[in-house]
Amino acid sequence: MRGVTIRAAIFYYSATGNTRLACQYIARNLRSVDVDLVDITKDAAPDLHEYDLVGFATFTDFWGPPFLMQKFVEGLQQQDKPAFLFATHGGNLSNLLKTFAKWVSARGFLVVGGYGLRVPESFPPSVARGMTSEDAPNEKEMAEFDEFIAGLNRMIDAHVNGGKEFPRGKVEVGLLASIAPAIGRTQAKKNMGEKFLDQALCNECGICEKACPYRAITLSPKPVFDESKCYGCWACFNRCPTKAIYTAKLRGKGHYTGPSDELRRKLGAR
Repeated sequence: MRGVTIRAAIFYYSATGNTRLACQYIARNLRSVDVDLVDITKDAAPDLHEYDLVGFATFTDFWGPPFLMQKFVEGLQQQDKPAFLFATHGGNLSNLLKTFAKWVSARGFLVVGGYGLRVPESFPPSVARGMTSEDAPNEKEMAEFDEFIAGLNRMIDAHVNGGKEFPRGKVEVGLLASIAPAIGRTQAKKNMGEKFLDQALCNECGICEKACPYRAITLSPKPVFDESKCYGCWACFNRCPTKAIYTAKLRGKGHYTGPSDELRRKLGAR
């Protein structure tokens, strides 16, 4: 890529596509950087020594990073490398960035900053209650998102053109988030509860099996759920085209099938 002087990788976990869209937006707007987007649910982690900057991105899962992202970060070797954090949320980021920064710093990364972007709500129980945040992100939130990216660009420019090291950054959280207790990574699983299948609605398409990042679904030929592996991400529920998958709390409503045309427009998706 012409003009590229450093390389970066953004490791992301996106259950519905919102976080992936935002990561693509970040990648397009970073200057002088060749960015690799790495889906931690599908792609093998490349050698981090190949990169000058690393990003970690995820959605908010019960006010913290999801279990899958936790295990991914814990599996990384110690790295003396600058990293930024990013998260999407439906209206309550809570202490995610604080928790995220703790995990990443423990693996030896230098956290240079973090940001949480409000996007349409994808958590089915909230969607079923009408808490959809369909307007997200609004104009002010997009401006703040752009300023976060501009800050990354200023650090990159100083590093490339001035030979300066990336500075340690502040991960700012609100007062309530700063004192909020850490939520166990099994809470989402407990909240979702056991999954069931409407045999008459299931068309054996296999989408749920492919969508499950925890490999908790097998086809026989209809889906069979291994609750011991499930961590309540709702991917199977959201992506089932016939709404055949349900729980004791939710059936036939609350589905989030993916980013809306409006969100795609705001984040410049093609």
